[in-house]
Amino acid sequence: MKRYIILFLFICDSFLSTAGTVDTVSIFSNSMHRTIKCVVIKPDDYKFKITKFPVVYLLHGYGGSYSNCITRVPQLKDFADTYQAIIVCPDGGFGSWYFDSPVDSAFKFETHVAFEVVNFIDKNYKTLADKGHRAIMGNSMGGHGALFLALRHPDIFGAAASISGGVDLDLCKTQFDVSKRLGDTLVHAKDWHDRSVINLIEKYPDTKIKISIDCGIQDIFIEANRHLHQKMLQLKIAHDYTERPGEHNWEYWRNSAPYQLLFFRKFFDGKL
Repeated sequence: MKRYIILFLFICDSFLSTAGTVDTVSIFSNSMHRTIKCVVIKPDDYKFKITKFPVVYLLHGYGGSYSNCITRVPQLKDFADTYQAIIVCPDGGFGSWYFDSPVDSAFKFETHVAFEVVNFIDKNYKTLADKGHRAIMGNSMGGHGALFLALRHPDIFGAAASISGGVDLDLCKTQFDVSKRLGDTLVHAKDWHDRSVINLIEKYPDTKIKISIDCGIQDIFIEANRHLHQKMLQLKIAHDYTERPGEHNWEYWRNSAPYQLLFFRKFFDGKL
């Protein structure tokens, strides 16, 4: 009898305790000729549902890796359940800034994330494989990457969110490996200009991407984010913009993540 009671309690606990499940997958990059890892977080009921799910791509910051976000924000497993979305955390290299480097062929992370990772996820998971159910977000370097990739690939991503994004690469000329990815500022002046979100936005005044920008008041990139916000207002590009007390750290990013995921959930539901 005691054994049946324990079994009953175990079954009840299994139904009451829900959280997403985490896969670590290896994706071969044809563009970089190597295998790159990626974390995939599925809602708890993923295996029981026939229905397909929207996907949020979450890009890590400078110095991070594919495991960065799930390690630092384990609540992502709960968020996958709450917002009923698959959350994918690609690897963006130590300092790729999520564009294809014009000077280093070992860094082609625009191609990797926008095409290789997206194609792998759509092929191997139950996804709603269209831009209306595909969003991208990131923090710091990943915030820049999210806006950069969404603006350049509006046929792939329908919404983007930047948290504490390094949106002006000119401010990072001597930091964060940007010069290693873009080369000399005079020889590659056009590359520096065109790959910086603060300039790139001018090419897309009619963008249909749903955009959210969030940055802490004490953040090292706050002035660049304010500048981007003002430029988007002048260009009449619709977007959400949020400033709150906070610095360039995981405490701020952990707090911001659920707000951005709610923004995406509204987008997936056609409410934006």
